[in-house]
Amino acid sequence: MGRLLAFLYGLIAYAFFFGTILYAIVFVGNIGADTIKDLKTIDSGKPGPVGQAVLINVLLLAAFAVQHTIMARPAFKERWTKFVPRPIERSTYVLFSALLLDLTFWQWRPIAGVVWSVEPTAIRTALWAIYGLGWVIVFYSTFLIDHFDLFGLRQVWLYLWGKEYTQKPFMARSLYKWVRHPLMLGFMIAFWATPEMSQGHLLFSIVISAYIFIGIAFEERDLLNVLGEDYRSYRERTSMIIPMPPRKK
Repeated sequence: MGRLLAFLYGLIAYAFFFGTILYAIVFVGNIGADTIKDLKTIDSGKPGPVGQAVLINVLLLAAFAVQHTIMARPAFKERWTKFVPRPIERSTYVLFSALLLDLTFWQWRPIAGVVWSVEPTAIRTALWAIYGLGWVIVFYSTFLIDHFDLFGLRQVWLYLWGKEYTQKPFMARSLYKWVRHPLMLGFMIAFWATPEMSQGHLLFSIVISAYIFIGIAFEERDLLNVLGEDYRSYRERTSMIIPMPPRKK
């Protein structure tokens, strides 16, 4: 029964996070705000005092960044799994991340003011296509890593059948041959590619982009500790965030 409950918990956490990511596409892209009543997006709602909005928005993003960074660290996981069963540790991390993202979307304060607005239809269409491409890269990258392991489903599935969890080896394939963090590249594209950049959207993009680089620094430190020379060599020949042909050593 405990194994089945753990599996169901993992499914629920995964479904909740997946729904949150799909909503993020709507939220960041400001999709449907003009046609769907009360739909919350990055620019919907009545703007309030700018200083208050900036403070609240930055605190919301900072809360997500702190949780996302700390709970991903091996030292925290070692302590955390004394209270949370190891098979559901990843699912719990995924669930907490989704909850903080949803809190950010719910409490986000719009900030008036246009940074840029593109009028030509062809350019607007191209920017929307690039926005969609960013999210395609995000989802595609998760499957290159192992989508189900990344979001905790593999862990609870193995536990359900009484099999021991083993860490999958890192393989530089497809996009990973050209860039070390294609997942983060996809997010960066999605956050910046828009025909209508408001001041609120700009704040979101700047803060999240800064966090992405901070998160990469922490992640690569952990990868070096786990994978050692193999990852060091990979890092030396592969670009971090801008796709480029592998460098020859």
